[in-house]
Amino acid sequence: MAVAQFIHDGDSIDYTPTSADVAAGDVIVQGDLVGIAKRDIPRNALGALAVSGVFDLPKARGVGAAIAAGAKVYWDALSQQATTTADDNKYLGKAVRAAADADATVRVRLEQ
Repeated sequence: MAVAQFIHDGDSIDYTPTSADVAAGDVIVQGDLVGIAKRDIPRNALGALAVSGVFDLPKARGVGAAIAAGAKVYWDALSQQATTTADDNKYLGKAVRAAADADATVRVRLEQ
């Protein structure tokens, strides 16, 4: 008797926002699961969040804001930015390209 039943590859998951519309590219945190909206999702409508793939995400700029290729990257929901600081932030994945202090974004491969 089978114990588990295959559903899908898991590159994206179903998501229905209940409090507000979600715009394509919005980062959604559900507990320790972080996903990125692939398209606009109206409130109370079924949509999809990517939980794998490579995305450019906003990051802080200025002295000390560089992120090295291969660094672990976290999502700071308060500032809506990627960071290398784990404290109270949710793990996104690893930087796949270095981002300099002056860069506004960092390229991240999502990992769950």
